Amino acid sequence: MAKNTYTISVIQLNLNNTPENNLKKCMEWVKKAAAKGAEVISLPELYSSHYFCQSEDTDNFSLAEPLYGTSFKAFSALAKELGVVIIVPFFEKRMSGVYHNSAYIIDSDGSEAGLYRKMHIPDDPHFYEKFYFTPGDLGFKTIPTQKGKVGTLICWDQWYPEAARLTALQGAEVLFYPTAIGWHPKEKEEFGEKQQGAWMNVMKGHAVANGVYVAAANRIGLEKYLPDTNGIEFWGSSFICGPQGEILAQASADQEEILLAEIDLDLQENVRQNWPFLRDRRIDMYGAITKRAID
Repeated sequence: MAKNTYTISVIQLNLNNTPENNLKKCMEWVKKAAAKGAEVISLPELYSSHYFCQSEDTDNFSLAEPLYGTSFKAFSALAKELGVVIIVPFFEKRMSGVYHNSAYIIDSDGSEAGLYRKMHIPDDPHFYEKFYFTPGDLGFKTIPTQKGKVGTLICWDQWYPEAARLTALQGAEVLFYPTAIGWHPKEKEEFGEKQQGAWMNVMKGHAVANGVYVAAANRIGLEKYLPDTNGIEFWGSSFICGPQGEILAQASADQEEILLAEIDLDLQENVRQNWPFLRDRRIDMYGAITKRAID
């Protein structure tokens, strides 16, 4: 009989360090999460470095790595050693001039279960991702693993209900959102509470609308490495919620933490039977969703 529960984890960290140190640090924290019973573990977005997209600087392309390079080798071996699934978001060099904001989904035997490339790329003050990243071309995917069926989206993807829906329709039991989001310090007092609330609310809405678990893994800390700027204060607040949007675990705004929660497939089925949003979709009327605007 198939197992109807498994434990997931998101790890919230300060990653304002060198790739070598961040790799060592993240591997140790994955070990800690596994020791607590986690079976599927997600790191934050672009785990291996500080958030370099605060500026448009070609020197930062040196932080990228080819597929199956350092990150894959290290976490593949670790996943096999621990018998866990690890979601590893990294800066991918696909070829000269083509780079992606990507994530490996590494299965518990160390094999690659799947690869996701961030589809929605922002271009906001000090979040200059369009300078670095080509939009993903692999589509929205649910990845079967030996622990469960997981969907992985990345940060800016979290604002788009279409991304969550298309992933959930492929059978995802949980949507992971590796994230790097925070406040511009000078805006925090006036807008910070609303910004952070909107971030949580939209993902909780995806959980409700699709009857899925949602898990967001953010970073913490002030990353101020550019002269004459205030940097970005990453707001942490990583969380895991259930298929009715209920918070199962939530982190602080400023501490490194491991969150854990149980994925209960019987509960998911019960919620979907009683809130049959997927059943009642009018797919015959949604053709216009592919238009940029409806005049």
